Amino acid sequence: MEKLISGVAQFQKNVLLENKELFESLSTSQSPEVLFITCADSRIDPSLITQTLPGDLFICRNAGNIVPPHSNTSEGMTASIEYAVSVLDIKHIVICGHTNCGAMKGVLAPETVKPLPHVTNWLSFCDAAQAKIKARHGNLDEEHLLEVTQENILLQLKHLETHPSVAAKLATNNIELHGWIYDIASGGVSCYHDQQQAFLPIDECYADTHSNNN
Repeated sequence: MEKLISGVAQFQKNVLLENKELFESLSTSQSPEVLFITCADSRIDPSLITQTLPGDLFICRNAGNIVPPHSNTSEGMTASIEYAVSVLDIKHIVICGHTNCGAMKGVLAPETVKPLPHVTNWLSFCDAAQAKIKARHGNLDEEHLLEVTQENILLQLKHLETHPSVAAKLATNNIELHGWIYDIASGGVSCYHDQQQAFLPIDECYADTHSNNN
């Protein structure tokens, strides 16, 4: 806790004063353009990775960057998605997985999380990703970790489309969905490219976007 307390003091003394106008503007409203859904893993810092400021990202975090399919049962992810899309008018949703993900290790080896009933239930939202990997290889082991991480991101993107607020915006081309993977060791970010059906380095994935903006 000492590190946290010291950090708050430094923030108030330095960062807050240096960005006084920004924080004053954020004190009454927010208008982020991106809903960033990522893992709760302590090694992932969305603002650090994307070099964004407070107010730029609406961030949702949970074990495994999971988006449950829409249902009539209210829960935190569903409510956050609905608010971000319908009230904040988010233009982009990023689902960002990462290397060496503990949740994905649990998907590969369900017996390891069996003593954790809530974790087991939560990871059931990844069952289709697990089934695909097992069908391809006939077995599941640690060498398939990156592959199941990728499949999980694609699965959660499909789950996003079941949410009415997201489906409505997709129907009118008012929102874009993105699948990312962050490599903890290298700092690299790969993004899913629909046409190539593969995860590509971020600069390659968005090359067309950059060229159109220049």
